[in-house]
Amino acid sequence: MSAGNINTLLDLWAASLSSHGEGPPFKNSAALYATIDSTSLGAVKWESFELSYPERLRPARPDDVAPWMVAKYDVWFRDVRQIAKNILGNPEFQTQIEYGPLRTYTQDGERELRNVMSADWAWSQAVSQDFCSCRCSSLTGAAIQQDIISTYPETFGTAFVPVILGSDKTTVSVATGHNEYYPLYASLGNLHNDARRAHGGGVVLAGFLAIPKTRKKYDDDSLFRKCRRQLFHTSLSRILNSLKAHMTTPEVVLCGDGYYRKIIYGLGPYIADYPEQALLTCIVQGWCPICTNRKSNLDGDGGVLRSRAHTEFLVAEFELGELWEEYGIVGDIVPFTNDFPRADIHELIAPDILHQLIKGTFKDHLVTWIELFLVAKNGKARAKDILTDIDRRIAVVPPFSGLRRFHKGRGFKQWTGDDSKALMKVFLPAIHGYLPSEAVRCVAAFLEFTYFVRREAHTPSSIDSMNHALQRFHQYREVFRTPGVRAEGFSLPRQHSCLHYQDRIWAFGSPNGLCSSITESKHITAVKEPWRRSNRYEALGQMLLTNQRLDKLAASNADFRARGMLHDALCVDADSPQERKQYPRTAQPLGDQIGCPTLPELLRRFLFYQVNQGSNVSPAELQLDQCPPLRNHSLRVFHSAEAVFRAPSDPTGEFGIRHELIRATNSWRKGPARYDCVFVNRDSSRRGLLGMDVVRVRLLFDLHTRREVYHCALVHWFSRANDGPDEDTGMWIVKPRFLRGGKPVLSVIHLDTIVRSAHLIGFSDRRRVEEGESEHTSLDVFDRFFVNHFVDHHAFDLLHV
Repeated sequence: MSAGNINTLLDLWAASLSSHGEGPPFKNSAALYATIDSTSLGAVKWESFELSYPERLRPARPDDVAPWMVAKYDVWFRDVRQIAKNILGNPEFQTQIEYGPLRTYTQDGERELRNVMSADWAWSQAVSQDFCSCRCSSLTGAAIQQDIISTYPETFGTAFVPVILGSDKTTVSVATGHNEYYPLYASLGNLHNDARRAHGGGVVLAGFLAIPKTRKKYDDDSLFRKCRRQLFHTSLSRILNSLKAHMTTPEVVLCGDGYYRKIIYGLGPYIADYPEQALLTCIVQGWCPICTNRKSNLDGDGGVLRSRAHTEFLVAEFELGELWEEYGIVGDIVPFTNDFPRADIHELIAPDILHQLIKGTFKDHLVTWIELFLVAKNGKARAKDILTDIDRRIAVVPPFSGLRRFHKGRGFKQWTGDDSKALMKVFLPAIHGYLPSEAVRCVAAFLEFTYFVRREAHTPSSIDSMNHALQRFHQYREVFRTPGVRAEGFSLPRQHSCLHYQDRIWAFGSPNGLCSSITESKHITAVKEPWRRSNRYEALGQMLLTNQRLDKLAASNADFRARGMLHDALCVDADSPQERKQYPRTAQPLGDQIGCPTLPELLRRFLFYQVNQGSNVSPAELQLDQCPPLRNHSLRVFHSAEAVFRAPSDPTGEFGIRHELIRATNSWRKGPARYDCVFVNRDSSRRGLLGMDVVRVRLLFDLHTRREVYHCALVHWFSRANDGPDEDTGMWIVKPRFLRGGKPVLSVIHLDTIVRSAHLIGFSDRRRVEEGESEHTSLDVFDRFFVNHFVDHHAFDLLHV
């Protein structure tokens, strides 16, 4: 909020209190800012240092000295050790933090890999060799056998605190000159993944790195590129220097649960996209930062895992040119991790779901390949016609809670990560029928791999399923090895990274807690919004002050809550379901109004099964005269109901609980009608749609009888087209059920039998989407539907067989 808006709000507040002879706590925005600035909670002051190209390395002739050689590069940072102590001391995290490595198991006895501290890397760092049976082949022998914290008497029994880092350039405005910033973020591996993914204090802005710029003619200057790389590593080493002493000597820290603990720091996983990973590991672009497979054949055999010891051996044995060409190593740069104990940058590279899988392999590769494939096989004119219909299919996808709309299909000038994530959810049914089975199966296998990767917790079984999906993806992507698409093969760093996900999961737990989407979302609150509220003149200083104030407010909020000062709700929930008064209160008039004259009969049949729980009489055999009469009843209609279920792999509230609205209304948001589909539980012991049915909700209501109130839904039943999912897409296919004469098969069910919402997408095959069709009519015009298990991760877990 701007200072002007704060002043206006305080003036209004003062006016409302004037009749009571009182005033607001702050006279104006300046008084408010002064109070925040005087707060000690969450305070970590900003510091800076200056770096420049060494004068002794500059050319002797002044005319040969490039401008970048004399430039001064300012780096702003905050003490990462103090940031770590603030996170450890935050009472909000006392139930979302682990102070040492641990191992958890499922009810079936399988090892569970969830957070950083439950995986093998933390064990290799902090647990005695006698107890550490490390499954992760990506950890080098040096990391497992040397420098283990518990083997030193002075560090035995300390809490291990790995510091997670992340950096990525971001653009705040394309319309101004100086529009790039290079933020550095810090978090702790002790935090649970959901604490790091939440938009709170689990990830903190730690600094702004310098971005060296020069004239265009120096862009490819090898000296300038070397300077830029070394500036990056030197800056990180300086910023992290306060941690170094306490990586070997413990310090005592007050933690959020009120206990003091002796802790020791370490460098943890680093969150970065591929260009940043190449910079961090000092490798040549196009090579893998984790293994030495050749650039021309990244997925081939013969390479070994990179490590600090291996790289140092190669640098000692070979010339710089040979290192560059044969091993992909930038041999004249020393990684910042070499300045710290127990740190090997090649081990610390975290998997990056956003850039490697979602924006990389899916959007940049598969979506592009499919367009090229259609052109190669059908010609430009026919391909354009097919792509237009694919866009129409995407545009008419029915609405669903949290699903982004694509009103014009895939037509974006600038793709964001959220755009790519949303397209993944609806893309597969859109291409079905226009591509050969191998191409559809390739996309389906990759989507399955991505959804397995993003699980909240992994087990050996889920990792096996993930690897099986990856094998199928590699098998079916060969369909794109054709002229005009990928005749040169698939030696692509972002696709190759998929081969390392198994080892990284064993090392660091679920990748969804170490994804660059975490740092990208932090860009908004830490960089973009503070820049927008600045006056644009020397904006960085104003951005630093804004971030410092935000951190102090967040720390104060956590402290006040821990003291019980903010427990009372100030507002009431205005979104609770409200009865719709325009409907009749008895069955026959209501049935006539909604076009279901058999509603009284359906209610009597419903009551029979409610009164006779466990009855073996099938609905087809049940006679109406066996059912209770419908006397002294009343009905109250609602336009929505709330399904509550646990979906920890999706964005949710506390404890992974998700609240989802199911809608049945003749006018949604003052527009067309919306009648959602849901899953109905039939047999919890069976997987997928073998244990559930799909129905479309036509009415939500309460049935009030003399003795009981029943929460009900009038539903239209769907049936499975087959006894298993479609072989190409892996999706179940359903079709609406009708009686002779075209009347829908309806019944009344109890809301307790509803599992959650279901998302159906029209089964087009080669049927073209007509111009008049829209997302509001597609559930009425298609005769078969894909049950979309890619709409979110809970649906994937629910339906995948």
